[in-house]
Amino acid sequence: MQANPVQPIPVRFDLPVLTEAQFGDDPHATFRLYRANYPVVAHHAGTCLVLRQADIEWLSKDPRLLASETGFPRMLGVTEGPLFDAFDYGMLTANGDAHRRRRAPFSRTFAARAMAGLRPVIRRSAERLIEAWRAAGHVEFVEQFASRLPAVVISDLLGLPQRDIPAFTRHVYDVTRFVTLSVQPEEISVAEDAMRHLLGYVEALLDERRRQPRGDFLSAFLAAADDAGELSPLEMLFQIIILIIAGTDTTRVAAVMQVCLLLQHREQWTEVCLDPALIPAAVAEALRYEPSAASFGRVTIEDIDLQGFMIPAGTLCTLSTMSAMRDERVYANPDVFDIHRVVPTRLHPVFGAGAHRCIGEALARIELEESLGALTAAIPQLRLETAPVIRGYTGIRRVDRMDLSWTVCF
Repeated sequence: MQANPVQPIPVRFDLPVLTEAQFGDDPHATFRLYRANYPVVAHHAGTCLVLRQADIEWLSKDPRLLASETGFPRMLGVTEGPLFDAFDYGMLTANGDAHRRRRAPFSRTFAARAMAGLRPVIRRSAERLIEAWRAAGHVEFVEQFASRLPAVVISDLLGLPQRDIPAFTRHVYDVTRFVTLSVQPEEISVAEDAMRHLLGYVEALLDERRRQPRGDFLSAFLAAADDAGELSPLEMLFQIIILIIAGTDTTRVAAVMQVCLLLQHREQWTEVCLDPALIPAAVAEALRYEPSAASFGRVTIEDIDLQGFMIPAGTLCTLSTMSAMRDERVYANPDVFDIHRVVPTRLHPVFGAGAHRCIGEALARIELEESLGALTAAIPQLRLETAPVIRGYTGIRRVDRMDLSWTVCF
């Protein structure tokens, strides 16, 4: 089943149309204000934002909504080129058989049981990064840790050369500027150029593995994909690119915010330092309170009545998990950061839902838990000197520098 062509949502007298300026520096306040009275609002870019958790839960499973395919780039006026192709050939935005074919080669590799075996390796990687700057007594955490750990992990997993990390991470961060309603026109061309670089990089890697297979993931992926004969060359390229992007940027932002939030709530940082069993709950609460991925997109194939507000067929819907995870109907005191929170849902909303739930969820959780465990064990006296600014309210959010310090004991 293919999605209908995406059309800008019609402006209705009873449906607020929000602009970029209204989200400002505190998108949580904007969500809170409108969530109280509206289950959905329009956005001036041409989409709608669904705000409440119960609605997102059922809409994410409703067959009248499909993955958005190329709806998002089209809405922004991008109708060809490498960014458009990423949506056209990628697993995240595909439906039906295309989604099954593109996701199938990775399901077993990224299964929770397989990922659990990587915990000791990831912990050692985190500890090595910490040891590189521990004696200095200060660190710019984003660049020296949060950016490096997920890149090292995804490189090891896929078999990418470590020397390539600085280049491909730079391109990843530029590409992800596109995956948000906040994207500026000048950022689109930067993202397009970065995607071209990633395409060339991955194409060269796959060509090399075809000539000289190794005992790594890329070689196994190519062999399996060639044997199955279900993926085109472009589909193969874009699935690897999507894994590199997904395995790098969102985990980076999440790693920064969980440390920041705990240090801003010092008593909870101390609790985690004294009791590592609290780490999974601390990670989950940080992902709820300040998620690195703020939403996921769908497109309607029929008119949908959402509590009296009609969403027309062909509308690109942004399911705002960022809003939903502070929904007062679901969470007690949602604007309070509390690692002892009783979680009302078994599956964390930040990882999406249904057939498109994040394939890398288990890996992301392990990276975040082991990085936090390594930090609290090595430097419990950590202090927050400069808090990061986190920006964005849809798609992948962005974060700037975070400076930490501690007393060095010899």
